Amino acid sequence: MAAVLERLKRNGAVMAGLAVLALIVLLQLAQTAPLERLQLQVFDSYQRAAPRVQAGASPVVVVDIDEASITHLGQWPWPRTDLAELTRRLGQAGAAAVAFDIVLSEADRTSPEALMERLGPAGQALAGLPSNDALLAQSFADVPAVTAFFLDKARSGRVVEPKFSFTLHGSMPTAAVQSYQGSLQPLPVLEAAAAGNGFVTLEADADGIVRRVPLVAIHRGVLIPSLGLEAVRVALDAGSPDLTTTDGSGETVGAGGAAVSLRLIERHIPLTDAGEMWLHFPVDGQRITLPAWQIIGGELSDAALAEAVRGRIVFIGGSAVGLQDLISTPVSDRTAGVNAHAVAAEQILAGDFLERPDWAVGLELVLMLLLGGALALLVPRLGAGLGALAALVGIGAAAGGSWLAFTQADYLLDPTYLVLALAAIYAVQTVAVFWREEQKRRYIHAAFDRFLSPEMVRQIAADPGRLELGGEERDMSVLMADIRGFSRISEQFSPRQVIDFLITFLTPMSEILLARRATLDKYIGDAVLAFWNAPLDDPDHHANAASAALEMIARTAQLNVELGGREGVTWPGEVKIGIGLNSGLCCVGNMGSAQRLSYTLIGDTVNVASRLEGLTKQYGVSIMIGGTLAGHLPGFALLEVDHVRVVGRDAPARIFTLLGDEAVAARADFVRLAEGHTALLSAYRAQDWEAAEAALGRGQADYATFGVAALAELFARRVERLRADPPGPGWDGVFSATEK
Repeated sequence: MAAVLERLKRNGAVMAGLAVLALIVLLQLAQTAPLERLQLQVFDSYQRAAPRVQAGASPVVVVDIDEASITHLGQWPWPRTDLAELTRRLGQAGAAAVAFDIVLSEADRTSPEALMERLGPAGQALAGLPSNDALLAQSFADVPAVTAFFLDKARSGRVVEPKFSFTLHGSMPTAAVQSYQGSLQPLPVLEAAAAGNGFVTLEADADGIVRRVPLVAIHRGVLIPSLGLEAVRVALDAGSPDLTTTDGSGETVGAGGAAVSLRLIERHIPLTDAGEMWLHFPVDGQRITLPAWQIIGGELSDAALAEAVRGRIVFIGGSAVGLQDLISTPVSDRTAGVNAHAVAAEQILAGDFLERPDWAVGLELVLMLLLGGALALLVPRLGAGLGALAALVGIGAAAGGSWLAFTQADYLLDPTYLVLALAAIYAVQTVAVFWREEQKRRYIHAAFDRFLSPEMVRQIAADPGRLELGGEERDMSVLMADIRGFSRISEQFSPRQVIDFLITFLTPMSEILLARRATLDKYIGDAVLAFWNAPLDDPDHHANAASAALEMIARTAQLNVELGGREGVTWPGEVKIGIGLNSGLCCVGNMGSAQRLSYTLIGDTVNVASRLEGLTKQYGVSIMIGGTLAGHLPGFALLEVDHVRVVGRDAPARIFTLLGDEAVAARADFVRLAEGHTALLSAYRAQDWEAAEAALGRGQADYATFGVAALAELFARRVERLRADPPGPGWDGVFSATEK
């Protein structure tokens, strides 16, 4: 018994661990928001621990409209002449491209024509002067400038006209790439003069942190570039970028609708499905940042400015609070939004990309199944101490592997779910093992806290050695009987009345079993477990078990007639029972402890008897017996029911119903029923549905005569279903039971 309990304990803990593993797998597939946020925070910690190190000086410079610039040059927006001066000086200093992270969508209020309208006759002296917007447009024409625009989901503004068209490999990625209908664009005169035009709309994650920047979006069905991508294109004087989507990569046969990568000249840029690029933020101070006021006001000399910006892309944006262009990133709680576009341009130029490859989730799932499954199998065997060590080794391997993938290959591999799975498996299995230990102690206490049977007392008096714990294997017959609908019966009576009913019922049933030389093992609520051929030998135990079952059915019917409706007797109308019979090897003997013991049996034979009793409900019969026992009852009225794979067993077995003794077996109507039912099973297993239906039709009256009409109805439903949906040539006719 101890070995059996130990095995149950270990298997139960393994199943608990595997159940936890399955739950974590489902959570990963479902991509729940809290765990997805935890995943992103892990990636953030990697960036803070290992920021990107630029090889050499950064190819990007940021001109910052900071608080000091607002103080020196006045409230924003500044006159366009100041921006023209800024652009002119940057161009003369040799900037490869000047990208404005500012949407210049309104005319300059300080322009001569605007002042003339405001001053009236007093402003006529300004007539003929060029507008400030025209001056800025002229500076754009003289310098490789890139303007910016916002995108909006609502349909507004004019159509975006990109400076170039993407070369698309595959179908339009409308399923994942963000689509917009509206826009807020720069003044047409400025847009026309600029060499490039890109959107600056950024989408933060649910926690408000910007981790990716989109390089491509869709506006009214047309692909458009981001500011960072457009700035690089202008700086390199490149042609149209190539956008590859899922059905155009040529590597896999995938459905369209998602981005895969961009190619700009020789630069291959990996993208997320939504056309975004993961940002890898650099070490602080690696990129030159120049205050705008020093350039516009001339405080920064031409030579110093040229040294800072020559051959580089210059992004102009604002960190001043009033400009409302501050974002949160993995490495900063508050920084200018222009820095996200600058980082994107740096990575494109350097060919240094963070990537969460399309195989990442699959690899993470496989590792979780392998390591989690291994831990679930090991912890119950290793114990708490070594199990904790195994869990820590697995967690360390997961975290270390993810960290190495980030630092050595720029891959974003998520250790979150694997670490969570290993920790949860260890915790749950440790609790399960302790719980099983406690259950074992309670089981032993309850199982042996009773007196021995009188028969065992006589045997112990004759042989005191029988007090020793242990058991022996015997060929035995086992009976499991259960009252149908006992829950319904219990609802009708008080607890005291339920006890009275059980005593009234179980007493005659027990008398039948004892008269047929059975050993009563236990009462399990409304159920009875009995066995034959132990402790005393019974050469006729097969026939005794069958006869006892038939007598129990007959006695139940008699009690229904005698007690049903009688005043003063607790009897719930018509009572029916189901009986499972089986025979085979069992381990029987005194089991328990040195202080308390019980004479009982265990083994697969007992389990199958219980399953057979449960099958009586599904097949509508009163007695169900296993094939081994049926082989020892040649004279009884047996009917093969089915070929079944019961719950808990892989191998299928033939099952039979017992309808009577030798006298019933000799009756002509039973012989006719048996022959017809055999024909039904043969046709059914041969998938000859017409012959099966014919056999059912011929035997309808006989099935009713012997009280197994429900069995015929069950096969009629099966035949109808299988005729409509044939099982195929590999079908073996085995029915797999899903209920105990």
